[in-house]
Amino acid sequence: MDVTTLVSVEEYLRTSYPVADREYIDGRIVERNVGEVDHCDLQTAVAHYLRTQYVRRVWVGVAVRVQVRKTRFRVPDVTVVFGSKPAERIIQTPPLIAVEVFSPDDRAGDLEEKIADYLAFGVQYVWAINPDTRRAYSHTPTGIKEAKDGVLRAESANIEIPLSEIFQ
Repeated sequence: MDVTTLVSVEEYLRTSYPVADREYIDGRIVERNVGEVDHCDLQTAVAHYLRTQYVRRVWVGVAVRVQVRKTRFRVPDVTVVFGSKPAERIIQTPPLIAVEVFSPDDRAGDLEEKIADYLAFGVQYVWAINPDTRRAYSHTPTGIKEAKDGVLRAESANIEIPLSEIFQ
């Protein structure tokens, strides 16, 4: 029998986790797959590109908590908020873009659930990037689109990121 100890939202929010933050899904603490060089390199490249190319238009954060529902907190690899730095400690309004960088241990079902959470919360674009295949996808409320031309786009905000700039 699988026994899981449930944790309150308050306990989750006041706990610091070693190495990398955890997600909170309906009372369960969920470990994120991070810490490998390829993952970190791509995460850093995406954040750096967006911060330098779209300075003053967007705020870009790495591994920040996003409360997608009352009992769900996700931690995107990169979060892009239109405008200035959020005033709150945890993002509680939908960001423009949530970026997820694939890790070797990620399960497809878990990633699909994350993407669904972001889109249901109101995130306009969820970019999923695979460092191994060097492929990237943009998920929106209307569907999924692979960046076959080599550019990830957030059309409504006129934001683009050429894959050649992040895969070096």
